[in-house]
Amino acid sequence: MAADTFWNNREQAQKLIDEANTLRNKLEPLLQNEKHLEDFRVMVELGEGEPPEAQLKLEQELERDLKKFFNGLEAMELRVFLNGPHDKNNCILTINSGAGGTEACDWANMLLRMYQRWAESRGWEVEVTDALPGEGAGIKSATILIQGENAYGFCKAERGVHRLVRISPFDSNKRRHTSFASVDTIAELEENTTEIVIPPTEFRVDTFRSGGKGGQNVNKVETAVRITHIPTGLVVASQAQRSQHQNRATAMTLLLSRIFAQRQDAAKAEMERFYGEKGSVSWGNQIRSYVFQPYRMVKDLRTGVETSDVQGVMDGNLDPYVNGWLRAGCPLKRMQGVQDVEE
Repeated sequence: MAADTFWNNREQAQKLIDEANTLRNKLEPLLQNEKHLEDFRVMVELGEGEPPEAQLKLEQELERDLKKFFNGLEAMELRVFLNGPHDKNNCILTINSGAGGTEACDWANMLLRMYQRWAESRGWEVEVTDALPGEGAGIKSATILIQGENAYGFCKAERGVHRLVRISPFDSNKRRHTSFASVDTIAELEENTTEIVIPPTEFRVDTFRSGGKGGQNVNKVETAVRITHIPTGLVVASQAQRSQHQNRATAMTLLLSRIFAQRQDAAKAEMERFYGEKGSVSWGNQIRSYVFQPYRMVKDLRTGVETSDVQGVMDGNLDPYVNGWLRAGCPLKRMQGVQDVEE
């Protein structure tokens, strides 16, 4: 980065800067934690020669500082689990309503809000690239692009079927309904990636008018883009941007990412396991249950993580579930057991 010719290629320079920042974010917390640990050892040694009153005060300070230390250590440990080839990439997250009709569409919309809030709480940028509204309420499907460090690594924990149990606001008899929605996650690949190449003859580009509130030319000009991959039948769309060129670039990125994920699914047993977990969007295939009635509980059926703070979860407090899934998949904990590692 100190070379005189570093900025001759801005695109390549930005990639190197991003890579350097990623490495720095891994190394700096480790060095800081090592320093803090040494400071704690020095404080303990100094406290051994103090009178009882001073020792009690020092012990209280150590307990407070150690709590912060362990929180930082836990965050650093989670980054170690994100060692997949694309875990550091942005994430393309798709929500589809399942069994339950209007209820399911409303549930899909609730999930969209939940993931938007969760991503924003982590400092990530969220962009809705495509959304299909439901007939009565909510959405039938939506695709969002989550941009941030390790976005895919964390978001892939959410892949699967999500089940909702509540008193339906659409039922005049106030009966309890069960609804389902599926969440799919894939890593975003850049359009100029060398990992996958699509010949121009294999995809078809269609343009159409964007939906929404309109504006100068949003609803008057065909700015929205839909791309169909002919061999596989995969279809992606983007209408979030005001420019057709920008929407085309976004849609192409979505298509490349989906094709790459599909090929990985066919080639690798590990990816096949992830995709096989989702199953059909109906009863018996859910990874997590959100119960509003007759009691209040959100429980992850893969890890056993649960809470009665349903509103907190719906407002984006997903870290306990995501972190629990990452820890459950750690080979070290599978061999030694969760209790042994924590001890």
